[in-house]
This record gives sequence, C-alpha cells and structure tokens, in this order.
Amino acid sequence: MTSASAGVRPKLERAGELAILIGLLLAAWQLMHHIAGDIAMTTPMETLRYTGKLLASADFWPHLQTTAKAFVIALALALAAGSFIGILLGFHRLSGEVAEPILVAIYSIPKVILYPIILLVFGLGLVSEVAFGTLHGIVPVMVFSMSAVRNIKPVLIRTGRVLGLSTWSMMRTILLPAAFPEIFTGLRIGFSVTLLGTVMAEMFGSKRGLGFLLMNALGVNDVQLIMSLALMLVTFAAIANTALMSIERRIYRLK
Repeated sequence: MTSASAGVRPKLERAGELAILIGLLLAAWQLMHHIAGDIAMTTPMETLRYTGKLLASADFWPHLQTTAKAFVIALALALAAGSFIGILLGFHRLSGEVAEPILVAIYSIPKVILYPIILLVFGLGLVSEVAFGTLHGIVPVMVFSMSAVRNIKPVLIRTGRVLGLSTWSMMRTILLPAAFPEIFTGLRIGFSVTLLGTVMAEMFGSKRGLGFLLMNALGVNDVQLIMSLALMLVTFAAIANTALMSIERRIYRLK
C-alpha cells in the first residue's frame, strides 16, 4: 500500500463515521418530533427549509452581523487578556495560588446573575454584550494558561538560565512554546463559552442580534424560528470546535 493511499484511508473512515453520526442525530431528531409533535419542535427537513428562507431574508442579516461583531470583539478580549494574565499568574506562583480558587469560584457562579451589574455599568447595547461574552471566556483561558506555565519542566528554565537568557527571551523562546499546547486548549474552551455569553447577553438586554431573535421567538412560541436559530448556533459551534480540535491535536503532536 502506498503512502498516499494509507493517508486517504483514515480520512475516508473519519468521513464515514461523521456521516453515521449525523444520520443518527437526524434520526433521533425525527423521533423526538414524532413523540413531542409540532407544538414543541419541527422536523429536520422543515427546519432546514425554514433556515434557508431565513438566510435569504434581508431582515435577518443585521441581527447576524450584530452577534458576529459582539462575539469577535469579546473573543479577542477574552483570549488576549486571559492568556496574558494567566501567564503572569503562572510565573508568579504565590499570586497564582491565591487567584486560582477565586477564579474557579467565579467560573462556577451562573453568570446570568451578574448581568444586571454589567447592565448598570455599561448600559444596554454592544458594550454590555461584549463585556458579558468576555466574562464567560476570560476565566477558562486564564486558568488553562496559568496551569500551562506551572507545568513547564524545570529543566527548561534551568537551561535558559545557563544560557544567560533574559526573562523576556526565556519567555519568548522557551517557556511560551512549551506551554502553548495547553494554552491553546484554554483558547478553544474560551471560544465556546464566549459565544454562549454573547448570545445570552442579547437575549436579556439587546434590541438586535440572534439572542434577541431567540428571546422574541420564545415569547410567542415561534417553534420554527427557535429551531432554526438553535440549528445555526449548534452547527457553527460544532464546525468551529472541530477545526480547533484538529489544530490542537497537531500542536500536541509537534510538542
């Protein structure tokens, strides 16, 4: 067997497994509709048909753009600030030991109870959506970044000191490359929870966005719109996480 055919076979197997998984999910979805009825959910085909009409509507795109803008800004802030603060806490062991239980406690609190405070501070609109999304994503990024720096092998630090590297040079050439795989895991998790926080913020304090549409649909029991929005959000999150997990596996193989 040639190397090319050997490389193609695992890809075909993964594609087959993915097709089976999607088929099982669609079958389960159809079965749940059969049990619950039209009052609770729509069929897969009906949802796909309605999603196509929604994407073709000019009124839908401003809502999508609003959510995308808030999510991208919140994600950038969560990843940049979370990784930077986490790395600093990882280097300063005492600060990290003090901060870690506090961060875990904050992360365990349902963030929705903090949203009124965010509204009081930032008001309604894009800023509060970004703040709430950042609040969801920054904590796991900080925790994973801090843990990544702590788990660096001491021999690497000793090697840098023997070579006479400055603190900045040691961080750039030795410590950050060694810690990056675990930091990237935190970035992947931060991606998902930031999306969740952004949509939740739009549900409770916005006049535009996918969360706003979802909240309105829940209020009038618009099952078609609820199912369509849920399908789009789940599909986007699944595709993005699959891509990030693939990158993560490659990073760990290169470590």
